[in-house]
Amino acid sequence: MRESDHRCGSEEMKINDPETIKRVLKECSTIAVVGLSSKPNRPSYGVSQYLQSVGYRIIPVNPNEVEVLGEKAYPDLLSIPVKVDAVDIFRRPEHVLPIVEQAIEVGARAIWMQEGVVNEEAARRALDAGLLVVMNRCMLKEHLRLRLEKAANAG
Repeated sequence: MRESDHRCGSEEMKINDPETIKRVLKECSTIAVVGLSSKPNRPSYGVSQYLQSVGYRIIPVNPNEVEVLGEKAYPDLLSIPVKVDAVDIFRRPEHVLPIVEQAIEVGARAIWMQEGVVNEEAARRALDAGLLVVMNRCMLKEHLRLRLEKAANAG
């Protein structure tokens, strides 16, 4: 997959840029996870459980769930009563654009499309609205990678 470039004012923003990934993981503490399932064998559950265990607040977004990982689930981003920093998307690519539109509407700072989720139009829309964008990457894997890099540099 090619890395996409976009200019936002005088700052060049890139999808999947290492600095973008670091900023999302460092600056975004409340994460709405769209497509979060209560089934422990689903990737969305494992990733969210890990993120919760390292201090992120997880907000499940799934109209078919009532509660996941001890947190109340919401049918969509517009129903969440608190500020969301990032939106982590576990949905098929064709369902991503409306999620990005809602993320923009609620003032999220970042969109993160999990591994296997690629939607260039949605990514472009998010960038045009000034959001940080990560696509086709696993938030858990990237967090672990940065943690290992930090440990290696410290030692």
